Amino acid sequence: MTNLISRIVSCDNHDDEESTIRREWIATNGLGGFASGTLSGSVTRRYHGLLVAALPAPLGRTVMLSRLQEKFNIDNETIFLNDQELIDTPIAKACLYLKEFRLDMGLPVWVYEIGKFTLEKRILLQRERNTVLINYTLLNGPSALDMELRPAVHFRPLEAPVDQDRVTISDYTLTTKDNIYRIQGGEYPPLLMHIVGDEPSFTIDNRKWDNIYFRLEYERGYPSVGKHWSPGFFNLKLHQGKSITVMATTEALENLPTSFEQVFTAEIERRVNLLAAAPRLNDAESAELILAADQFIITPAGRAEETKRALAAGEEAKTIIAGYHWFTDWGRDTMISLEGLTLATGRHAEARHILRTFANYVCDGLIPNMFPEHDKTGLYHTADATLWFFHALHRYLSVTGDRETLRAILPTLISIVDHHISGTRFNIGIDPDDGLLRQGAEGYQLTWMDAKVGDWVVTPRRGKAVELNALWYNALRLMERWLREEKDEARAQTLSGYAERAKQAFNKRFWNAAAGYLYDVIDGPNGADDSCRPNQILSISLNYPVLDVAYWPSVINTVKEQLLTPVGLRSLSPRHPDYKQNYDGDLYTRDAAYHQGTVWAWLIGPYIDAWVKNNPENRTKVNTLLSGFYQHMSEAGIGSISEIFDAEEPFTARGCIAQAWSVAEVLRCLATYRTDK
Repeated sequence: MTNLISRIVSCDNHDDEESTIRREWIATNGLGGFASGTLSGSVTRRYHGLLVAALPAPLGRTVMLSRLQEKFNIDNETIFLNDQELIDTPIAKACLYLKEFRLDMGLPVWVYEIGKFTLEKRILLQRERNTVLINYTLLNGPSALDMELRPAVHFRPLEAPVDQDRVTISDYTLTTKDNIYRIQGGEYPPLLMHIVGDEPSFTIDNRKWDNIYFRLEYERGYPSVGKHWSPGFFNLKLHQGKSITVMATTEALENLPTSFEQVFTAEIERRVNLLAAAPRLNDAESAELILAADQFIITPAGRAEETKRALAAGEEAKTIIAGYHWFTDWGRDTMISLEGLTLATGRHAEARHILRTFANYVCDGLIPNMFPEHDKTGLYHTADATLWFFHALHRYLSVTGDRETLRAILPTLISIVDHHISGTRFNIGIDPDDGLLRQGAEGYQLTWMDAKVGDWVVTPRRGKAVELNALWYNALRLMERWLREEKDEARAQTLSGYAERAKQAFNKRFWNAAAGYLYDVIDGPNGADDSCRPNQILSISLNYPVLDVAYWPSVINTVKEQLLTPVGLRSLSPRHPDYKQNYDGDLYTRDAAYHQGTVWAWLIGPYIDAWVKNNPENRTKVNTLLSGFYQHMSEAGIGSISEIFDAEEPFTARGCIAQAWSVAEVLRCLATYRTDK
């Protein structure tokens, strides 16, 4: 246990019920499945559950075990540790008993003080299995502790509203044999439950709730009252120094582990090895981020054919979940995240698997924008994800020197460039008049600023977007270099010509002399868009910057003064009339603010790249630029970094509680730039 590191969240303030409900934890299984909830134990989102199983398409990720109600009888008093909030009943004060929550090597641990009893709870998912283990240990107590554990279920797709019934409550059944409890419901695989420890008794009472209140669903404008069903409850006695473990799984019975210790020991060893693989990142913050990064790298359980194809080629099918709880794997997010999640952490083989996996999906010169939850095929409505692919491959080659992978993918890269030159889907292609890349199709938002409500595209960016042309120029220069290295001089020279023309046009047409920064879009339906946005920083940050050096100080200073915050860059300047300070309310209100001021954590990476290029003699500033994220890691998704933040103090965390590119870019900057404290 000497290798354990902890992030401790003190819960001594017994009036802080709101904090235990607002702060969340997550544990993942390497397949895209997870367990997650609030520190209090109350489920407040549709995405919360002790077992969200990653099932093959068309089922996708599915909430299987929603919660486990913990009840204790002490001196004739009934105590609930995590009673669920109901629409017509105030929630019990779980924080009266919660002494501490912590992450040990990234794994969640609760410590409760219940009268004279001290109880520890750990939750762990078995690696690449849809199996969760909930372990209870009585650390201290004057006698055995009487426990009652009640499982509650509502089988449904992860993203389904909480009031949606794929399985009606009357259709759930319970059968039992040899201390294995089998809950069956509708089209879903059975949920098997088993207790390891003192033999429990089980009382069947077929309890139903139709007034489960999901607080955050209400705040986000979604249906917020759902149903749970429980077949009954386990009765147990827990003795001092002893443990019991509840196991729940959708796996075959023979895959059920024999003990919590078996899975825990294997998982700790795996995590110790992860830390050892990243010797440059040997401080506490980096170690915690390495473990956070691990949650996003998965084998896509829903696409079994992909796994078979990869294995046949001597590879593994790997991808990156863009964010928890609701994102799947997105091409853009994967390519931006790849360096920080894999290369900075010494996971080079997984980086190769990811690159080769996405190369197999290229179609019409594009990589997929995303893979829907219940489908085996990707959607291709993106103009920038494919250009980030070149960036990710370059960073991989710089670290590994893997020419074999480059040569395997090079024909695909040539095809991508040819499609962009001649034109491909969604009007993506270069303008023959100036050599700049344009894109746009009615009803689609093809750049990363992709908020769309019904038919309303909130941030229409049809035309020539600043970051797309920075990425296009970078891709052309990378291809020119690779082709020369592979002795294809003629093709390299041709691409050099395209690159030079694009650079000249870019500096002539995107520079907004009156404002001292770059236009966000030119040649759009309304002409040039002079909104001050963070996209322009990519014209400096990439390996081959398209912007002339003379303009760098002005752009960087503008971004610093108008967009920089302690947790990333604002998506729009506060000086703009469409600026929104807060990202909250219903879906319409949130999407109206998504890229209209809302802070994005991942953008700190490109900003730091640009800042260091312009100030190469002073890297100590990087420590300060990253410091805000360390405090944040105790505020929302404990131990991780959120997707977005409000645009003004206190910069409240919003969106996903754990976002791949947020973690990746902070981790990458730590590995690349941070000096000793």
